[in-house]
Amino acid sequence: MHTTQLALLALLAGILIGGSISAVVVAAMRARERAQAETSVEIPDGVRGVLHGMDDPAVVVDTSFTVLAASAAARAFELAEGGTLPSDELRTLARRVRTSDSAAAETTATRTMRLRRGAPPAEPRLVAVRATRISPRLTLLVLRDVTERERVEEMRRDFVANTSHELKTPVGAVSLLAEAIESAADDPPQVRIFAARLQAEASRLALLTSRIMNLSRLQASDEMPQQDVSVDEIVASALDAHAIQAASAGVEVIRGGGRGLYVRGDAQVLSEAVGNLIANAIAYSPPGSSVGVGVKAADRVVEIAVTDRGIGIAEGDQDRIFERFYRADPARARRTGGSGLGLSIVKHAVQRHGGEVRLWSRPGRGSTFTIRLPQIDAPDIGRLPKRGRKKKRPAATPPAVPPPGEPRATTTTPASAGNGELA
Repeated sequence: MHTTQLALLALLAGILIGGSISAVVVAAMRARERAQAETSVEIPDGVRGVLHGMDDPAVVVDTSFTVLAASAAARAFELAEGGTLPSDELRTLARRVRTSDSAAAETTATRTMRLRRGAPPAEPRLVAVRATRISPRLTLLVLRDVTERERVEEMRRDFVANTSHELKTPVGAVSLLAEAIESAADDPPQVRIFAARLQAEASRLALLTSRIMNLSRLQASDEMPQQDVSVDEIVASALDAHAIQAASAGVEVIRGGGRGLYVRGDAQVLSEAVGNLIANAIAYSPPGSSVGVGVKAADRVVEIAVTDRGIGIAEGDQDRIFERFYRADPARARRTGGSGLGLSIVKHAVQRHGGEVRLWSRPGRGSTFTIRLPQIDAPDIGRLPKRGRKKKRPAATPPAVPPPGEPRATTTTPASAGNGELA
């Protein structure tokens, strides 16, 4: 063979050998990178920054379900860096998108579940969770609280049917009474009777409309004003609002329990919720009986219990008693003017404050409704000057002692001093 041909063959052989070696090296490097990626739990660049900028709760977990990175909003669901996933449903979803065989694995999965946001007595929230695989050992979980959205949708579905049914009765009665008044125009006594009934139906219609509006406001997604609220003021306001009702029904309302407790929320909404329970207890209690309102705190939870000695609630009705427009005793509700919305308003008002309502009842023995709200520390109002304390003045000249036989001057004691208050 010629020298040129040998040189070309040698060059070709060198190229083939070099290419083979290079291919082996590249394959080895890729295999090593793949192995490192499969065993590495290092979070990719930029993921932490994205998490910290998210408004929704989001976490990155490894194969042991340990939280490696979390957004600020995730702490509300007890998802903090260094902790583990608290729910079996979250773990199942994370495991579903993580597998070593990427061809057979789902890279993304979504599931709706109920998770508790905050410490008890907060009720579980409806959350849509989306799991995405970042690497064979890392999974991204993004949570979106859809409780309020589902609540609004449910309200929209039920509002037309329930409201039209409930409004039909008073509206029909008003129409019939108006016709009766027109027919009895020449009979003044009958006109007065029909006019009184017409006024009663109009008041019932106004009350029903007002409660529907209050319930709609509580079910709206708008945030309620939050401030430190005294439980004593809530209970006192509710008792004052129903003092006339209790006196008319011959029912004594007794307040007992702890004092000086505080919660956070809207004072007016909470007072209306407690007032609805007191109004129901009075309406369903026989004359001469008593209604108890007790307050206590345990494990950082404030409990406001309203107890009556009325007819009680059957066990079959207790699960539905908080539904809108539901009445355990429709005939009695018509006599007492009930709308079937009072307990529903109580439930939604307490839920909006992160609490819950519990019920104990036995037919013939009465009922106890307990509102449970997260307790807060009493606000620091500082040292306020004591009432009646004034700057020191020069001692006044003592009054002259009257001569013997003349009456001494008397001083009337202020009423407040007799009650133990500072003058």
